[in-house]
Amino acid sequence: MSIKGYLKATGKNLDSMTDLLVEMLKDLYDVEHSVMKALPMMADSAHDQSLKSAFHHHRDETEAQIRRLEQCFDKLGVKPKRETCEGISGILAEGEVLMHAKGEPHVKDAALIATAQMVEHYEIAGYGSARSFASHVNRSDIADLLQQTLKEEHETDSTLTQLAESVVNPASAAASI
Repeated sequence: MSIKGYLKATGKNLDSMTDLLVEMLKDLYDVEHSVMKALPMMADSAHDQSLKSAFHHHRDETEAQIRRLEQCFDKLGVKPKRETCEGISGILAEGEVLMHAKGEPHVKDAALIATAQMVEHYEIAGYGSARSFASHVNRSDIADLLQQTLKEEHETDSTLTQLAESVVNPASAAASI
């Protein structure tokens, strides 16, 4: 359920920027748990060894990102809670279809990278917004934790772009001829 759906269903109001920050953290908490579950499957589906390694590495980072979110909740005096994120659920569902598709392994790897980058961009948007909210309510301690994760998400996106442009997409194009 999205933040909007959750608020509508529960009748909860957003009375402060801190309320919005907490709701965003709940959304991101679900995103990271969902990604944690998907990454091993994506690694198993990948053909290219560098791509498999990138997915395994990001899974390790995701564990640390979940811990950081738990620190944010703790600093706010809120129990960590997941609110189902329909956005990430949709992206990961599309990715699962691609993982089970038949076809040329390099082309499937290109599709996996595209899906992974959609996830990264979703996370980048969420963490960037949450960091901004934290900064505006003078919670630099939380903003700093969110910035660490935001930096990692940008680095993962960059790694995926590099893999796509230097290895996977050229191999996909060559296999398609």
